[in-house]
Amino acid sequence: MGVKQAIKRLPFVMVLYRYLKSLLNKRSNISSVQGQMQKMIESQWVYAAKKNVKIFEDIRDSGFRCYSQFEEDGIILYLLSLVGKKKRTVVEICCGTGDECMAANLIINHGFKGYLFDGSAENVRAAKRFFKGQKDCLLVEPSIEHAWITRSNVNDLLKKIGAIGEIDLLSLDMDGNDYYIWQAIEVINPRICVFEIHNIIPSDLALTIPYSDGFYAMDKRGGELDFRSVSLLAMIKLSTSKGYTMVGSHKHGFNVFFVRNDLLNDLLPRPTIDQIDDNEWTRSARKDRWPLVKDYPWVEV
Repeated sequence: MGVKQAIKRLPFVMVLYRYLKSLLNKRSNISSVQGQMQKMIESQWVYAAKKNVKIFEDIRDSGFRCYSQFEEDGIILYLLSLVGKKKRTVVEICCGTGDECMAANLIINHGFKGYLFDGSAENVRAAKRFFKGQKDCLLVEPSIEHAWITRSNVNDLLKKIGAIGEIDLLSLDMDGNDYYIWQAIEVINPRICVFEIHNIIPSDLALTIPYSDGFYAMDKRGGELDFRSVSLLAMIKLSTSKGYTMVGSHKHGFNVFFVRNDLLNDLLPRPTIDQIDDNEWTRSARKDRWPLVKDYPWVEV
């Protein structure tokens, strides 16, 4: 008799075994339940869009979180319901460990092909483990590449991983050279973009950091940690020049969404910078943290 069979003959152990097995089964089915619920929500949003009915005046009201850090999963799904899914592909630059990123929900619950990058080998290993453990990625896993992204290599890396032409979503969150990388990207044509901007910078300033291939914010200390990234006005100016319009942000105002101009419609809002900045986190961060770095060598763009 095997050990497993012998253990199952012990009444208490058998009860514990069944309980633990039920927990594991429930955990493994969470994404299935999430997917079912999101399909119902999405179908209502798509139906309303076809009837030209605007559900939300502010896209942040559509937000919910499954795998994103905040409520971006819902916002992304809502925007896709308004502009349509075309290629079912998502590119994320700086995906972290995969279990908390913009691409995960689309990959797991909506059948998107993911092309993910991160500069940390440890993060890439963790992300590969995470997606390998998802039943919905059993046959097709996302492509995850360990790479240090620079403005001179970003297009070659995108082509190498297989991300070219039109994609549904680009997520860019580098905490550093974000402005220069978006400026350099040419080989993909995103329908929707989400950028993390640095909302401690006042709304009337178009600023970013000086470019450096090796810039890394997280090794800084104290106030210097906030000398990074790009202001909202700077990202709006760049995105406008590339043919995109800002349509909103999440509730804290530093993850900002843009839609390609040929996809704009009457259901998409056009908020002002002041509306994006109208949140407690931005007001607090700007008051307490901007004075510490305002005299650093920012670059006006």
